[in-house]
Amino acid sequence: MKNGKWWCDACRNRVSATAGTIFHRTRTPLTVWFAAAWHLTSAKNGVSAKTLHRILGFGSYQTAWAMLHRFRCAISHAGHDMLSGQVEVDETVFGGVRHGKRGRGAEGKVLVAVAVELLSPNGFGRCRLQIIPNAESETLKAFIRKHIKPGSTIYTDGLISYPGAAKDEYNHQGTSIKGSGKKANEVLPGVHRVAALVKRWLMGTHQGSFEEDHLQAYLDEFTFRFNRRKSTHRGMLFFRLLEQCVAMHPMSFRELVANPKPKNVAQEFAVPSNLRHKAPASLDISVPIHPWRTALP
Repeated sequence: MKNGKWWCDACRNRVSATAGTIFHRTRTPLTVWFAAAWHLTSAKNGVSAKTLHRILGFGSYQTAWAMLHRFRCAISHAGHDMLSGQVEVDETVFGGVRHGKRGRGAEGKVLVAVAVELLSPNGFGRCRLQIIPNAESETLKAFIRKHIKPGSTIYTDGLISYPGAAKDEYNHQGTSIKGSGKKANEVLPGVHRVAALVKRWLMGTHQGSFEEDHLQAYLDEFTFRFNRRKSTHRGMLFFRLLEQCVAMHPMSFRELVANPKPKNVAQEFAVPSNLRHKAPASLDISVPIHPWRTALP
C-alpha cells in the first residue's frame, strides 16, 4: 500500500512490516532502534541504558532501558549450538559483599553455572552462563545436557555433584582443588576467566546495578558478544541481533519488568501530558555518518 503497510486480500486486514516483532507498534523510529542496536553490538563492553539515554536523546531513561531489554530478550530466546569437545564447568556467585558463608550456599546471592570450551593447543571458545537454584546433581545435569553435546569431555572441580551429573553421556575429569595444591583459577582457567570478565562488565558498564530477576538477560547479552568476539566484521553482530529481533514476539513494558507496579500506582505517578518529552526524531538518513549504513568491502 502507499503508506508502506501490506494488505491481505483474504482477511482484508492491513499488516505492518514490523508486526510480530519486538518493533511492533513502536513509536520510536526504526533508525533510532538500529542506532541502539549498533551501540549494543559494536562496543566491546556494550552500552548501558543511561549512556544510551544520553547519546540518542530519549525523553526518559525508561525508554532506553526497555529498548535494551527487548534486545536482550531477543538474544535469550534465540537457539544456540551446543558446546563440544573439551569443556570446563563450574559455578560462581553474583552479589555484593555480605557477612556469613562464602561461595556455594551463600545467602542473598545468585548462583550461576558457567561452561567454557577449551581450544587446542590453547585459548577458549564459546561459553554458556545460566542461573541455577543450587549445585545439586540433578540441577547440574540439566545444565550440562542443555548446553553441552553428549560425548564431550567435561573438566570440573571435586564437587561430589559432578560425577552423577556427567555419568553415562560424558567423559568426566574432576580435580580436587584442595588436593591438587593449586589455585582454582589454575585448575579451571576458562570458567574463572569468563566469570571474572562478566562481573567486571556488570560493575563497569552497568555500575553493578541489576536485579536478580533480570540477571539472566544480562548474562545472555554478555554471552552473545563473548562468543562473537573474534568476528572480523562488527556489522555481523548487528545483523545477527536484528535477525533475532525479527524472530522475537512482541513484548509489552509490563512483561519486561520483573516486578511491575500495579496500574493504579503507575497512574498515580504518571507524568502530565504537557510535561512529557516527545519521541526521539528519526536519524537523518541523508548524512552518511552511521556505520551500519556503510557497505562492507
